[in-house]
Amino acid sequence: MHWIAPTEKDAAATSLEKRLWDAADQLRANSGLKAQEYSGPILGLIFLRFAEVRFAARRRKLEAAGASSRRGSRVDEPTAYHAENVLYLAPEARFDHLLTLPEAADIGGRLNAAMREVEKHNPQLAGVLPKTFNLFTGTLLKELLKKISEIPATLDFDAFGRIYEYFLGEFAMSEGQGGGEFYTPSSIVKLLTEIIEPFHGRILDPACGSGGMFVQSARFVAEHQQNPAAELAICGVEKTDETGRLARLNLAVHGLEGDIRHGGNVNSYYDDPHNATGAFDFVLANPPFNVNAVDKERLKDMVGAGRRFPFGLPRTDNANYLWIQLFHSALNARGRAGFVMANSASDARSSEQELRQKLIEARAVDVMVAVGPNMFYTVTLPCTLWFLDRGKARTKRADTVLFIDARHIYRQVDRAHRDWTQAQIGFIANLVRLYRNDPPDLTVGGAETAAKLKEVFGQNGKGEPAYADVPGLCKAATLAEIEAQGWSLNPGRYVGVAPGEEVSDEDFKTQLESLNEELEGLNAQARELEQTIAANVAGILGA
Repeated sequence: MHWIAPTEKDAAATSLEKRLWDAADQLRANSGLKAQEYSGPILGLIFLRFAEVRFAARRRKLEAAGASSRRGSRVDEPTAYHAENVLYLAPEARFDHLLTLPEAADIGGRLNAAMREVEKHNPQLAGVLPKTFNLFTGTLLKELLKKISEIPATLDFDAFGRIYEYFLGEFAMSEGQGGGEFYTPSSIVKLLTEIIEPFHGRILDPACGSGGMFVQSARFVAEHQQNPAAELAICGVEKTDETGRLARLNLAVHGLEGDIRHGGNVNSYYDDPHNATGAFDFVLANPPFNVNAVDKERLKDMVGAGRRFPFGLPRTDNANYLWIQLFHSALNARGRAGFVMANSASDARSSEQELRQKLIEARAVDVMVAVGPNMFYTVTLPCTLWFLDRGKARTKRADTVLFIDARHIYRQVDRAHRDWTQAQIGFIANLVRLYRNDPPDLTVGGAETAAKLKEVFGQNGKGEPAYADVPGLCKAATLAEIEAQGWSLNPGRYVGVAPGEEVSDEDFKTQLESLNEELEGLNAQARELEQTIAANVAGILGA
């Protein structure tokens, strides 16, 4: 199925976040600073502006209450702010105070001191805020403070979060390959959350980057008229200390708190700081693909039923199936996971095929979505979205897996980047709901999504769309069909091509890559057999 949405350049060009980014980026270009030197302090200033807006609103309420209270005013008591999930800001740490400082006042030193003050009065942010403002000239800091003060104090909190996320995304693009280590594009994350539906419970991301999976989960809850802080318990692991601090700051900007373990020697392959096995309702992740040199000797005691690697360790030097098992084993009996994975994992042979077969036979794989190229800022390669559901085994769909080919559903943002529109996200998510026999949810996509669902799936007697296999788009394959395909989880093997459509160059390349991987696997097995036969013959002749 082909659905290419028109580019919306004009709307993006006039947005507040784009105007702020363009101004900040211009200032950086004139400063001689590298993107990674610039990103932390800029995000820190956006955070401080956000914190001040919430602080000022709470302070006004406390002043009004103090005027009529016998207890007197509580405007300078940090606990009065913390009780409402608001950060307390000492006078010298307030954005408006810093904005009025003259250039000669060592603004960099004052900003570093302000960040320390914020951490002192709000322990959950200890060690998180940037303190490298001394790299900037006073003139540059003055300009940046002025530019960020243009964010209206009337802006709602979610809009502040969107500005922060926009800057994260732009920094990810400007940092090239390294940017992909901390940022997953928001349309990918939104589809993951729409399909696993994290309404309530404990949520884990063991490769959490800057925390985008948590923020999108909270937004999903808020869009369904609930309080995310009350509904979700957030747990994350991040190997890189600086990125872990970004995640904690991202949560704070969105009014959330979480248990993010980062830095030091924490590593999700070897460490389990959240005692995750069987403990989570939801897992969301975009782990690093095709990692090698993991020390499997250190993992041997974590293998077996009820442990972190229940199906065994891959013999190949590739960590994809270590991650997949970590996500699966962290789920409780009804838990759901959604994660991004390299295409090669869907078809990998040898020991990885054996592990994939066990996962499929456990009735844990629910949905597989093929995603086209250029959806990520830092790599052009296509990928696959995996969805696990530990509760699926007790449903009518226990012996099927839904395959969706979304490679030709996208919006072309610019020459090198694609994303999904809200209507496209809503369409794919509701396709899954139809398959699960759940009612459609048009919170995302609205009328455009509803129209597309009826166009593609028609209507039943009640005037509602009903799931059916659609060539070129989706197929609910049985376990027998999957076994016949060598336990492949590649959607292209099942969905096929729509009538009248030709195989595109992109599809041909994907098929050729898949066949080449299969050939390499068979050649490797042939070499192993050759060595075994030679050893057996030598043993017989030498006897």
